[in-house]
Amino acid sequence: MHGYTGKMLMVDLSRKTSESKSIPEDWLKDYLGGEGVAMRLLVDMMDVDADPLDASEPLIFATGPLTGTAAPCSGRCCVVFRSPATGTLGASNAGGHFAPALKRAGWDLLVVTGRADNPVYLMIEDDKVEIRDAGAIWGKGVSDTEDAIKAEVDLRGLQIASIGPAGEHGVLFAGIMTDKHRAFGRGGPGAVMGSKHLKAVAVKGSHSLPIADAEALKAAAAGAREELFDEVFVKEELAPFGTPSFYDAINALGILPTKNWQHTEFPDSVGLLTHEAYHETLDVKPYACFGCPIGCGRRTTIKDGPYAGMHGGGPEYETVAAFGSKCLVTDLNAIAAANHIANDLGLDVISTGQVIATATEWAEQGILKPEQMDGLQLAWGDGEAVIEAVKLIGRREGLGRMLSRGVKRAAEELGPEAELAAQHVKGLEMAADGVRASKGEAVIHATSARGADHLRPFAAGIDAFGYREPELGIEGDIDFLEDDNKEWIGPLQALSMATNMLGVCLFASITLAIKPSTWAQLTSAAVGYPLDKEGLLEAAERVINLERMINARFGFDRQDDVLPRRFLEEPAPDGRGEGQVVDLETALDSYYTGMGWDLETGLPTSQTLERLGLGWLQ
Repeated sequence: MHGYTGKMLMVDLSRKTSESKSIPEDWLKDYLGGEGVAMRLLVDMMDVDADPLDASEPLIFATGPLTGTAAPCSGRCCVVFRSPATGTLGASNAGGHFAPALKRAGWDLLVVTGRADNPVYLMIEDDKVEIRDAGAIWGKGVSDTEDAIKAEVDLRGLQIASIGPAGEHGVLFAGIMTDKHRAFGRGGPGAVMGSKHLKAVAVKGSHSLPIADAEALKAAAAGAREELFDEVFVKEELAPFGTPSFYDAINALGILPTKNWQHTEFPDSVGLLTHEAYHETLDVKPYACFGCPIGCGRRTTIKDGPYAGMHGGGPEYETVAAFGSKCLVTDLNAIAAANHIANDLGLDVISTGQVIATATEWAEQGILKPEQMDGLQLAWGDGEAVIEAVKLIGRREGLGRMLSRGVKRAAEELGPEAELAAQHVKGLEMAADGVRASKGEAVIHATSARGADHLRPFAAGIDAFGYREPELGIEGDIDFLEDDNKEWIGPLQALSMATNMLGVCLFASITLAIKPSTWAQLTSAAVGYPLDKEGLLEAAERVINLERMINARFGFDRQDDVLPRRFLEEPAPDGRGEGQVVDLETALDSYYTGMGWDLETGLPTSQTLERLGLGWLQ
């Protein structure tokens, strides 16, 4: 077998056992790896009646056939679970260096079930697996946790995925962090890990990767890197300036969430939050995940003010918008401080920023009463209040107890008048990519398997930014304001899913730089059998439909494909989408038709399932 180890490590923390199991070869061919194989395993392991935080529920770390190889941007790992934030499936993806270490240790998948009696961490060195006491590091932040484990283990090349206090305290949008700042963020995997009393997973791998044709892979990788840097945005924006380079364009395109989505652009932030200001205000050093020639990450140190000397990874674009434009904060030092604190607490910054923006609107409207805020004074533009809110949420103190459950549950607690400000889908908070001037994003946010989502796929790349890709059949005029004609989303969604299955970074294809045929060529060289772009995209389509059916077992269908009321009822007051609302029903009908899904239920038809080899799910 090439491209895979063919093994998954099964750890039961309740029984204090670990064992190796083989992955069925037909799974690897049908679902390729990464998120695909993990979802296939979830079907067999999940209990639809169990609480997502039940000890029996699995937490699955998954690598792909390109993880750790010469393929560019091949440092990705996917975590699959049932989300405590939404009740849907959970899937979160992170870069860094953890995934290649897990693969080199001999494991395609790590599956954790059970609940330890006391805090523990896993130590995996190739096929040697230990469940070690973590009592001394329980309660520590992510940075101190990584440092303490590395000091104890003292193995060169040790990689760690850990939770902070947010995961320990059960914050429903707690993430799992690796490299101290790379996050498995969305949907609450940190809460799942914390519920198992699992503080960290430490991995050291020494095996070579099972590549079928190393020379062919090397040649294909060279071609892929050329494609990357032939793309203007990658070469001139993303590589030199990192993800903060998105801020200028997203603001100009009228899809920047501002003042909790009450506006779609933030003119007052120009020159203060844009990437030039970012690199002038902060001390910035580039950071690259494993095998990445782009290096879009940034390590930053705050140079001035009360937080001078604080340092860490980011903030990324999403964080600048989450703590910045959503909250009307223009102080980059405060945004960076909030980011570094959130990372160390182990919080998903996307959800955290949205929760704070929503709470600020509630405070302004008097929906949140002073006695409920426990002394916290939330106000638009107040960076110090954002920082304090991050701390309270991460430790579930004061108002943070309510907010730590997410905007959906907090709004239900506060009453009907709180609903309008609660920007979420299925319980997952909105990211920082607007929908009234990108109707493709409206569809994706409403229908994504894990709740509000901006990257599965980044549809704004097509209708707002204007990218086209003949290999996907995406050509010609596409109106960013049109609610109908959304059949083009399906092929783009398949490309996005393929990156999560292969173990590579979406940012290599977010601007359609690396082509689907190139990813197929790279995969063929790794696994040793021919795979063309049609086969790659069909496998990804299979996983998209598998996920739709998993959520159907959890009780989700068309009636749950919704958007927050603000986008359906309030016309955009500014930006390119001024005057626009989303006609979601028209958009959904068009998208479902392209996907081969039933218009009434929003679920795959029998014909679609049979075509994809998923008839057994009916």
